[in-house]
Amino acid sequence: MKRFFQTIKNIFSIEDLRVRILNTMGFLIVFRIGSYIVLPGINAADLDRNRYQDGILGYLNTFLGGSFNNASIFALGIMPYISASIIVQLLTFAVPYFQKLQKEGESGRKRLNQFTRVLTIFITLFQGFSYLKGTIPSNVILTPGPLFTVSSMVLIIAGTMFCMWLGERITDKGIGNGISMLIMIGIVSRLPLAIAAEVSDKFPDRILFFLIEVLGLFGIVVAVIALTQATRRIPIQYAKQMVGNKLYGGKRDFIPLKLNSAGVMPIIFAQALMFIPALLAGIWNDSDIGAYIGSTFSDPYSWQYSVLFASLILIFTFFYTAITINSNDIADNLKRNGGFIPGVKPGKQTSEFIDTILSRITLPGAIFLAIIAVLPAFAVKAGVGQNFAQFFGGTSLLILVGVVLDTLQQIESYLLMRHYEGMMKSGRVKGRSQFAAA
Repeated sequence: MKRFFQTIKNIFSIEDLRVRILNTMGFLIVFRIGSYIVLPGINAADLDRNRYQDGILGYLNTFLGGSFNNASIFALGIMPYISASIIVQLLTFAVPYFQKLQKEGESGRKRLNQFTRVLTIFITLFQGFSYLKGTIPSNVILTPGPLFTVSSMVLIIAGTMFCMWLGERITDKGIGNGISMLIMIGIVSRLPLAIAAEVSDKFPDRILFFLIEVLGLFGIVVAVIALTQATRRIPIQYAKQMVGNKLYGGKRDFIPLKLNSAGVMPIIFAQALMFIPALLAGIWNDSDIGAYIGSTFSDPYSWQYSVLFASLILIFTFFYTAITINSNDIADNLKRNGGFIPGVKPGKQTSEFIDTILSRITLPGAIFLAIIAVLPAFAVKAGVGQNFAQFFGGTSLLILVGVVLDTLQQIESYLLMRHYEGMMKSGRVKGRSQFAAA
C-alpha cells in the first residue's frame, strides 16, 4: 500500500503528467454533463429514462452512458464518427487516391481527417433522423413538427461534432486515446447501476450464484488481460559497422508482434455497424423487412446477432492489423539500419516472413476476441441479469481493459522518463506494439 501511494505521489509530482490527467478529467466531466442536457422541445418529466434496458438499443445506451435514453444533445455520442472512420479506412485500403493520401504523411492525414469529419456530418444526419423518428415517444414532444425535427437534428449533429472535438482534445492534451476514453467513461458510468441491480436480484436467496458470477468475471478479466499482453517476439541481429576507429552495432533486439495487434478497434468498429440494423428497423417498422430485421438483430443475446457480430470482429481484426502493421516498411527499416532476422534474407523474404508470422498469430487472437465478445449471450442463458451480463465479457469488458492498459502504459512512460519506478513491481505495463526496428 505504501508503494501505491508513493506511485500516486510520483505521478502528480510530474507537472506535464499532472496537467494531462486533470485535462482528461475535465473533458470527461464535460462529456458526462452533456449527456444529461435534454433536447429542447422534449418534456423531460414524461421521458422514460429506462425505456431501453434490453436489446440492441439498451446495448447502445450503455455505450453512450445513458445519453441515448436521456434524449440528450449527445444522444448519438461518438458513434457516427466511428462509422465514418471505418468507411474512410476502408477507402484507404481499396481506393488509390486515399492510399496516396495515407502515404503523404502529416498533410495526407489532415486531408483524411477532413473527409472523416464531413462524412460524420452526413452519417449523423441519417442516424439522427432515425433516432428522432424511431426511438423518441411522440407523447414527450411538446411541439411536434418540422421545426422540432430540424432544430433537434442540428443540435444532435453539433453534439456529435463536439464529442469528436472532446476526443481529439483528450488525445492531444490528455492521457490515452480520446475516442476510446469517451466510450469507456460511458460504459463505466453504467457499471455501478448494473452491479446494484444484480445484487438486488440475487440477494438473499441466490447470493452464492452472484459470488460465482463475480469469480467468473474475474477469470474472464484475467484472460482478456493475457490476450491483450501476449506477444510474439521475432529476434533481430544488427550487423557491426566500423565508424572511424570504433566498432559499432552487433547488438541483438526483437520485434514484438502482439497477439492482438489491433487492440479494441475491431470491437468498436463491429459494434458501430451492429447498431445499423436497429436504426433501419426503426425507420421501416411498418414493413415486413423492418419487422424481420428488428426481431432478428435487435436482441444482442440472440444467436443471429452473435454470429454476425463475431464474423465482423474476425474481419475487422485482420483488416485493422493489415492497415496498421506494414511488413514491407518493417523490412525496409531493418535493411536501412543494418538489421536482419537470423536465417532470413533481408528485403522481400523478411517482409514475407513477418507477414506469415503476423497472419498466424492474428487468427487465434481474432477468434479469442470474437469468443470474448459473445460471452454475454452465454452469460444471459446461464442466468446472469442482462445489465450485468453486458460487462460479463463482451465489448464492454474488452474496451475497458484495453483502454485502461493503454492509459497505464502512457502514465508509466512518463514515470520512466523521469527516472521513477514503474507502476508494477513485477515488470512494466505493456501497451500497444512498439516496433524496435521502426
